[in-house]
Amino acid sequence: MTMGKVAGATLLAAMTVLGGCASIVSDSKPKVGLYSLPTNANYVIKDSKGSVLLKGVTPGTALLETSRGYFKSQSYTVTFQKDGYTETTVPLKSTVSGWYWGNLLIGGLIGMLIVDPLTGAMYTLPEDATGNLSAVALPQASLLPAPGAPQ
Repeated sequence: MTMGKVAGATLLAAMTVLGGCASIVSDSKPKVGLYSLPTNANYVIKDSKGSVLLKGVTPGTALLETSRGYFKSQSYTVTFQKDGYTETTVPLKSTVSGWYWGNLLIGGLIGMLIVDPLTGAMYTLPEDATGNLSAVALPQASLLPAPGAPQ
């Protein structure tokens, strides 16, 4: 067997065994950091159907699925709330991972069309979500005397 045939056979075996590039180097359920300014805000994570998945207090972390099925990315909303501050909602949307395109370099159609889409590894989520909360403006006391009050 020539050296070229050995290299070709090795590459073919590696493509078959390894399957999907993104499945090897990424996680279909990554850890997402949850932060707020100010800290110690309550958060609620909902999926794309509006179902509550997780509640907690910042700072925190959540393990979230990147996919909701074959070739279907997942999205979430994270709502941050703290007394005295305006509630804010931050979207979290999965996007196609750069590692998914690695399947083209190795020739891994199995990884590109089957393994990575089925495992959800073809998608990635942002590493963190931060809620920037604004203080609620307190009503200012009127400088004018109330009607009927002595002056």
